[in-house]
Amino acid sequence: MAESFLPRVNGVSNTVRQVVARLGAQGRECIVIAPDFCLDDHVEGVPVVRMKSLQLPGVPDVDVAFGRAAPIAGILDDFGACVVHLASPFILGARAQSAAESLGIPTVAVFQTDVAGFARHYRLGPLTGIADAMIGRIHRRATMTLAPSRSSADYLHGLGVRRIRSWGRGVDLRLFRPDARCVHLRERLGGGLPLVGYVGRLAPEKRIEALLPLAHRTDIRLVIIGDGPEQAFLRRAMPHAVFLGHLSGPALASAMASLDVLVAPGELETFCQVIQEAMASGVPVVAPGVGGPLDLIEHGRDGLLYPPGDHLALVAAVEQLVGSRALRLRIADAGLERVSLRSWDALTDELVGHYEHVCRVNARVGRASVAAAA
Repeated sequence: MAESFLPRVNGVSNTVRQVVARLGAQGRECIVIAPDFCLDDHVEGVPVVRMKSLQLPGVPDVDVAFGRAAPIAGILDDFGACVVHLASPFILGARAQSAAESLGIPTVAVFQTDVAGFARHYRLGPLTGIADAMIGRIHRRATMTLAPSRSSADYLHGLGVRRIRSWGRGVDLRLFRPDARCVHLRERLGGGLPLVGYVGRLAPEKRIEALLPLAHRTDIRLVIIGDGPEQAFLRRAMPHAVFLGHLSGPALASAMASLDVLVAPGELETFCQVIQEAMASGVPVVAPGVGGPLDLIEHGRDGLLYPPGDHLALVAAVEQLVGSRALRLRIADAGLERVSLRSWDALTDELVGHYEHVCRVNARVGRASVAAAA
């Protein structure tokens, strides 16, 4: 079950796409239950069942699906599901969890989205407490919760969730590589200037406005890769920056590897996948010392962290990297080493291990219940 899915481009949809592709390659059968933002019924060769959804007012690119538990239970029963993976569960995830419970199917709830943080950011204050309550209820009921970072695990623990294990994200090491760097692209984008980039959705919660001081400098070129609801505003605010729009596949890999520094300024990241992709591309990263980046970057070794909200420190970190090729190379090498064992194949194998564990737990609980009834 995916609370968000393709064609939406975000961490949840990308993770589900990567996982189902590799499960299919292993010969494992799976289906995806997702919002009906589009009607594609297969992705990566895997069937997708679309549930009726609406876009959340005031929050761009967020779909809220309202599938009922009974029809979802029918889908799971017909498919013969052994385990239900709840990807960033909230509204649809809660219904899918109820459906799984009614059939005695174990659930693995993967925490990926700081819904309460989003509510605060979008000034939906009354929803913050509701979000915390719903997230806590879902993850307490799950057979297992997978947290992507220590900060996420701490947050969930504070909501009373106990059955928590760690599971990060993989990176496509075949796609993101240092040798994807393109000299001609670098010349076209910067004309010889150092390239400092942002890669991701152009949305308010990503704090891209923190890059404004860099956009007006003449000694670097700011490169923005991605699209989203803030694109028009950012183009007006950053007239000297280069906007490449949404890129994917080899084009994204080439653009990423051609950067000198990547900045990931978002402060609501439960993980921050783009950090791993930059590391795999041989590009040093600057990020705030909060949330997911704390687990991905050892400050001064394989990246630079700055205090959240301190835009002057962000600029200083970028200047430090741009001003020292030796430092860039040292940090890039350490980052590449850090992600070298984090392929999606390895992370999917790890995930399958979690699936197998909850199935064993569920079987033991079932046997104990039968014995007690006898």
